[in-house]
Amino acid sequence: MNPIKILLAEDHMIVREGLRTMLALEAGLEVVAEAKNGRQAVTLALKHCPEVILMDIAMPGLNGLEATRQVLKALPNTKVIILTAHNDDAYVTSATESGAVGFLLKQTSAHNVCQAIRDVHMGKTFFSPSVTRRLARLHQQGPNHSASNARKSALLTSREVEVLQLIAEGKANKETASDLGISIKTVEKHRGHLMEKLDIHDTASLTRYAISAGIIESSVQLTII
Repeated sequence: MNPIKILLAEDHMIVREGLRTMLALEAGLEVVAEAKNGRQAVTLALKHCPEVILMDIAMPGLNGLEATRQVLKALPNTKVIILTAHNDDAYVTSATESGAVGFLLKQTSAHNVCQAIRDVHMGKTFFSPSVTRRLARLHQQGPNHSASNARKSALLTSREVEVLQLIAEGKANKETASDLGISIKTVEKHRGHLMEKLDIHDTASLTRYAISAGIIESSVQLTII
């Protein structure tokens, strides 16, 4: 039987190396590519067509949730497991709505990581126990503020989400244009569209929204422009 082809998407090298070493010890699993940010994850996924992706959420430039949406649009049969240190409502809701079929906390055991990979490859879902409890509670409570924000972000185009993340990371329009390979005028156009869709009209509020919707982590060092 051929090994399960895996892509690792994690911006912290030491975590990525640890995952690679751990998975190399498991029979039937093969890491075919490694990405250090969301944009690279999308590119490598299209190149290698992995069967399973371990995707960190908080990556610079393009977060793991938006990278997941872009990958699954092109490769609907690929299974994505979100890997994160956080399990608050915004991240859990955004992860499931992005199409991820697994959600693991970084504190999880090596055994659970390997089991999650095998389960999702077989068409099952796999969530850390604390996340399963949180999903059940969210279902019982119905829509809340963070879940509502996550759904609103789904109305944005992929490019608008990229622009929003870079704004929230403190990037000026010129830096954003350079990072995305587009003109400053195009950045301003995207910025106007996302502000209109979200009914938010200043940078500080956009940043708070990005945090509440799980687009960036609250621990990210921000410079409000």
